[in-house]
Amino acid sequence: MDRRQFLSTSSAALSLAFVSGAASSPALAVIQRGAGSGDAALNALFEKIFQDRVRRFPELATSLGLDKGANAHLKSEFDVRPIAVARGEDLANLRAELAAVQAVPESGLSPAAVLNRDVIAYQMETGIVPAARFDIDSVQRPYPIFQQGGAYFSTPDFLNTAHTIETAADAEAYLARLALVGKLLDNDTEEQRAQAARGFLAPAWSIDLTLGQMRKLRSPAAEANTMVDSLVRRTAAKTIAGDWEARAARIVGDSIYPALDRQIALMEQLKPSSKPGDGAWRLSQGDAIYAAALEQATTTRFTPDEVHKMGLDQVAEISGRLDVILKEAGFTKGTVGERLAALNASPDQLYPNTDAGRADLIAGLNRGVKAMYAKLPNAFATVPSAPLEILRVPPEIQDGASNGYYNRASLDGSRPAIYFINLKDVGDWPKYSLPALTYHEGVPGHHLQISLAQESKDIPTLRKLGFFSAYSEGWALYAEQLADELGGYTGIEKAGYLQSFLFRAARLVVDTGLHSKRWSRERATDYMVATTGFARPRSQREVERYCTMIGQACSYKVGHMAWTRAREDAQKALSAKFDLKRFHEVLKEGAMPLTMLEKRIKERTAAEV
Repeated sequence: MDRRQFLSTSSAALSLAFVSGAASSPALAVIQRGAGSGDAALNALFEKIFQDRVRRFPELATSLGLDKGANAHLKSEFDVRPIAVARGEDLANLRAELAAVQAVPESGLSPAAVLNRDVIAYQMETGIVPAARFDIDSVQRPYPIFQQGGAYFSTPDFLNTAHTIETAADAEAYLARLALVGKLLDNDTEEQRAQAARGFLAPAWSIDLTLGQMRKLRSPAAEANTMVDSLVRRTAAKTIAGDWEARAARIVGDSIYPALDRQIALMEQLKPSSKPGDGAWRLSQGDAIYAAALEQATTTRFTPDEVHKMGLDQVAEISGRLDVILKEAGFTKGTVGERLAALNASPDQLYPNTDAGRADLIAGLNRGVKAMYAKLPNAFATVPSAPLEILRVPPEIQDGASNGYYNRASLDGSRPAIYFINLKDVGDWPKYSLPALTYHEGVPGHHLQISLAQESKDIPTLRKLGFFSAYSEGWALYAEQLADELGGYTGIEKAGYLQSFLFRAARLVVDTGLHSKRWSRERATDYMVATTGFARPRSQREVERYCTMIGQACSYKVGHMAWTRAREDAQKALSAKFDLKRFHEVLKEGAMPLTMLEKRIKERTAAEV
């Protein structure tokens, strides 16, 4: 399961993946009866839930590097339950699990155990909402198939980046999984057919993007398909003998392509029935879905109007700071957005839009990561050991993919973390903007925060994998700011860091505009271009993401404000005693809702006064 699947399903749906079904285990029933005995029993419950999830969800096992030993069979499997069946089973089991966790009394638990219980219960409570209230898998991703969602989009990338190949057995497992991809596609097709009858069908432009990507996946001869190439290339690199190309191509041609054809035909058939509009309001119970998505993404109760105003205020404040920097750099004519657009197009800021230019760009990103690693001891007492790779988004999905995203490393260290950058058009990435992106996705951003949690000895495994977008994306934005304090930007690069902040502030305006104020995709794109100076294709790709991934875009700036507010409060309370390294140690306590984070930082601060 990559960072994109974590973001798309949110912390709540992840708890479905981790928790559902565990109550049916006899061993778990024994643990539940003794759960009131304190920390040990609670941690045993959490660990049993986690291990049960690893066994029940093969993709999760592989993403964590736990498809080995007694779980080795999982490397040959996918969860191929019909989606509606899975949703019903998972909801019933999640409700049972929530009851079990809530039954653990607070008395007898340490403060750390109380926090663990509260965080996991919060995940379960919010995880119940999509299926129970709306009969969908995710309030943030209400459409079964769209330009960034569905097995057609995620499975080839999963097979290529998460499914490791070191031995012939790994290659055989790959083939076994490949043989199940057609079933995954057909499951999506049937779910989309059923949900479309209820009005859950992506906008027509999204269907066009989706169909374009499906056709790219479908168009090569079977032996040239990306899923075949991945197996052939990696077995060759490990000198694993076998007729891998012919066997994989046979599966693709006989099973996967026919399933893709069925999915393409359905989406073509459904497209004329897609409702007008681009936001959540176009859906039945759209306002309620957006409210739930906004709460889930931000872990707050802010209303859309409050978030919209927050965004407008932030845009004005950050634009004022950029105005000064741009004037000092000689960019004096036009609005801040127009001056940023001129800077974006400056020849000295552009890599060649060629394969060589892309290679140079990624090499520059790697140098930036290395340089920041040398600065981290100035702000962190603990630096993660997990390696980080930087790769381009696979070309076959780059048209609909986000501009950048992060995949966490496996727990066992067998697979590194990966920071993906979309290089469809190198012009989207002027040089001055790249350091901020690297600090966001790499260090001290996602890679540091997620790796520290995974390596932490202070929290149960179940908590290490919990994802809260506002916490993690807020941290990553705070990391861009921290990088400035550590001397990570030179010259005009500081404008890139502030442009990144401006971009996230504009998201508050655009997301609420789309889903609450009935903005069109075109109006939202116009606002993004005029405000941030980003090129229209890049801005439109972002807006299209917000249309189909509801509320998530608001998590960044809301989370950032919570992190900076918590740090400022700690600095005021501790004055000269404030220690930045000690403040950052809170990361080892794992991700949590923002209200819990701010409470926890106050408790840590009080202990130091």
